Order: sequence, then C-alpha cells, then structure tokens
Amino acid sequence: MPLYVMLTNLTDEGRKTLKAKPERLKAVNQEVEKMGVRILAQYALLGAYDFINVLEAPDNKTIAKVAIELGARGTLSTTTFAALTVDEFLAMLKK
Repeated sequence: MPLYVMLTNLTDEGRKTLKAKPERLKAVNQEVEKMGVRILAQYALLGAYDFINVLEAPDNKTIAKVAIELGARGTLSTTTFAALTVDEFLAMLKK
C-alpha cells in the first residue's frame, strides 16, 4: 500500500483540546484508522511542526479525505507527502 508522511500543526483550539483531554489524540488515531488509513509511526515534534505521522493508505483519495476531515474540525492543519521506501525508489531507478 502507498506510504504517506503527514506533518501536523495544532491550532490554538487544538492545543486547548489536547491539554484538556490528552486521550483525544488516541481517539483521533482510531478515527483515522476507521477511514482506511493505517498509522505506522507517530511522533510529537519540537520546531515548525507539532506531529509527524507515517501512514499507509490505499490511494491519494483516501489520504486526501483524511486530511480534509481532520482539518475541517478547526483543531489542526496538515501537510501531506507521498513517500517511497528507499528500496522502492532504487528499484524504480533500475527500470
């Protein structure tokens, strides 16, 4: 399945929600999985972004839907990249 990297920033509202209900983070992860996306890795970051997620989704449409659904809540914004493993990248170069 295709891989994606999603960088996430919390809005002011998102920070308030997370501070008041830290367990909300895991609940959102479950919602994302119900939309057909598998979370392979997730890290909280220091710097320009608040979180990085490595995701597996069936296609671009599915990952776009997740980004829109989450962003529409007003608690976060996302930047998403399609990703290839290094082995996939090298195999592509050899063709």
